[in-house]
Amino acid sequence: MQVNGSGTCLTHLEWFRNVLRGKNIVLSHTSALECLGLFTGYVNENQIDLYAIEREPYTNINYNIVSGFDGIETTEVGGLRCTTANQTFNDMLRDYDRIDEQALVQALSDYYFSHNESFDGLDIEPQYLLRFNTLADWAVEYYNYD
Repeated sequence: MQVNGSGTCLTHLEWFRNVLRGKNIVLSHTSALECLGLFTGYVNENQIDLYAIEREPYTNINYNIVSGFDGIETTEVGGLRCTTANQTFNDMLRDYDRIDEQALVQALSDYYFSHNESFDGLDIEPQYLLRFNTLADWAVEYYNYD
């Protein structure tokens, strides 16, 4: 069974609220980036990334099953709980072989330019710094159309 895609809603936040209302979940990865306004998302998107205590029967939700949310940095945006930018970037760097690189680079770029051309507010885990630094270089040039 699949949840409906975003094409029936005006925004991704509206879609997330419609699908996830009342659920004990935390949006993660690309879905968290969309919730945080760091990635615009895709038209007619139908995949949702989240942390959950238990799996539901939906095939287009990417579940990361956890025993609890205590060790996960979260914030609330528009009535939805999602991982913080810092948590999201570290999660995506950890899961790099399975993530949407385009979403990550755009989000890093948007973070950089919305934080006075700095990544200073981020605490990237040491094992991900090499990859982060490469992507950060790409992110700084992301909107450079020269």
